[in-house]
Amino acid sequence: MQGNRRNFLKLGATSAAVGVLGQAAAADIEAPQVGAIAPLAAKLGLRLVTFAPGPQDKPRVGVVFDDGQVIDIGAEAKRQKVKLAFDPDSMLSLIDSGDQGLVQVHALAERAALLRIMRPTVNHVRLLSPIPRPRANIYAVGWNYLDHFEEGKAARVDRVVTEYPANPVFFTKGVNTMNGPFDTIPFDASNSTQVDWEAELAVVIGRGGRNIKEEQAMNHVFGYAVYNDTTARDVQQKRHGGQWFKGKSLDGYGPMGPWIVTAAGLNLDDARVISRVNGVEKQNASYKQMYFKIPRVIAELSRGMTLEAGDIITTGTPSGVGFSRKPPEFMKPGDVMETEVTGIGIIRNVIKAEG
Repeated sequence: MQGNRRNFLKLGATSAAVGVLGQAAAADIEAPQVGAIAPLAAKLGLRLVTFAPGPQDKPRVGVVFDDGQVIDIGAEAKRQKVKLAFDPDSMLSLIDSGDQGLVQVHALAERAALLRIMRPTVNHVRLLSPIPRPRANIYAVGWNYLDHFEEGKAARVDRVVTEYPANPVFFTKGVNTMNGPFDTIPFDASNSTQVDWEAELAVVIGRGGRNIKEEQAMNHVFGYAVYNDTTARDVQQKRHGGQWFKGKSLDGYGPMGPWIVTAAGLNLDDARVISRVNGVEKQNASYKQMYFKIPRVIAELSRGMTLEAGDIITTGTPSGVGFSRKPPEFMKPGDVMETEVTGIGIIRNVIKAEG
């Protein structure tokens, strides 16, 4: 049973549900220009996206095919006369439905793929964060690449920690940091002028638990997404006693997407975490360089503390962030921040002045 559950999590694990996809409405949306779509690591993998077909349409969840076409799972369920075990407008509802919902999504997508019809592509719909409104704060891992820990030593205001921690460093980001994969990042100069980039791989939990054993942790993984832990460095380091939460939790400072790739669809050992600003590469590191790998992170985080289905864990950023450069570099209005995880995709966010 445990093996079957892991297979289901791997093949359907993420968001599935959609409404009716109107091509006329979709044409009115500014194209996000997703670009080339990375191939999945296995046939059982899926790209699951939260999207809106038109400006006035409510978000829904769909499956993205290799050619970029978006399958509306809710509409497909109606067409195929399938009664879904979850709300087709909610990623979190699909996650909560467990194996039954995941099997339904996979079957619907397979049958839909047999139809030779034209559907809107990802560049003709609005892509939202796969989980637009998390139920709880986003969990984050700090200093999970040795080079990033070392590069920040001289730049950090707080010099208390000088040796690499024996256990993962955790913090959280508020729910309102969540932002779409192609939405703007707000810039308020009266609050912060040191906006920095942090490319990361995000993990979505598919099955909750407490005291999860490291060797069983991957059974709890729903899928993966691209994430940027955008940070206001002056708020993080110079205010609030040097505590990280506020500088990490400004509204919109956590873009995620462009979709969730289910666990079977990504070979972690092949994944690289990359950031670019205005087309210039700033970070580039392999998952293999991550110090505390995902099983250890899940085991440590769940020790004495319950993780819930739908929880998001960001796994740390590589070296190359702005505040550690000489001289320091920070983003300003008009800059384009691009974040990529190979095997998943790219998100692109423009820094936009408020007021």
